[in-house]
Amino acid sequence: MDHVGSGTTVTFDRLEQFYDAVPRDMARVEEHGPLVLFVREGAGWPFYARPRLDATTTPSAADLTAVRARQRELGQPEAFEWVHERVPDLLPVARAAGLTVLEAPLMVLDPAALAAPGDFTDVPVRLLDAGAPGFARDVAVRRAVAAVGFSAAGTARGDAGPAQRDAAVTGLDAAALEEERARLADGSRLSVLAGTPEEGALASGIAMRVGDTAEVAGVATLPAARRRGLGAAVTAALARALRDAGTDLVFLSAGSEEIARVYVRVGFRRLGTACIAEPPAVL
Repeated sequence: MDHVGSGTTVTFDRLEQFYDAVPRDMARVEEHGPLVLFVREGAGWPFYARPRLDATTTPSAADLTAVRARQRELGQPEAFEWVHERVPDLLPVARAAGLTVLEAPLMVLDPAALAAPGDFTDVPVRLLDAGAPGFARDVAVRRAVAAVGFSAAGTARGDAGPAQRDAAVTGLDAAALEEERARLADGSRLSVLAGTPEEGALASGIAMRVGDTAEVAGVATLPAARRRGLGAAVTAALARALRDAGTDLVFLSAGSEEIARVYVRVGFRRLGTACIAEPPAVL
């Protein structure tokens, strides 16, 4: 792997290949000039548009407007993602086109600095097992923890806890459950839950893997359980499992500089900026 933090072209090339590959077995692909739009087939988290791998020009405001119209037509979110260091001129274009852009710290794991889950908490952290009898319940709970956690962004403690998690648990249809089972079985996805027998699941996270590159994503903690090291422990458990499976490059995007500081403690180092653009929230 490239030296962590060097920002070399090879590392960014590998990230671009990953970003392009992950949606392709779950989405239909449409090319719109220098942009590619991933359209999710069936149920599941919707995808986004991003610059084409082979694009030689920066998308224009007109390109963004055209794709946004297509996303509305399809009932998809008007969402765009890219790595700033690869397409630096797109940030002002997106803002001029009326989009709000989150500049998320893009971080890569330094294997030599990787901490253990137990360095942060004594709460048990476990990988989900696709063959376990309680797998369907585990997946539903993981999704509920994420839903409650992301409804109150940031790291501050709040009131929402196990009761809100339990209220958010919903059943999975057979297709969604089978997708989860298949991806865990083939190693293209990892899922983690952290919790206690008394409180149940308090934090969750996933990782998506393509070859020897993987992204840690969806790390969430119930607001009432924050400031207990759970997010860091979940991230460390995922990163360690990925490394044990032979993953060479492990990365993530932090939602803020404050959250990035948590990942620094786990062993991640800033590499660049991941841009996530969408229309301004309507109040």
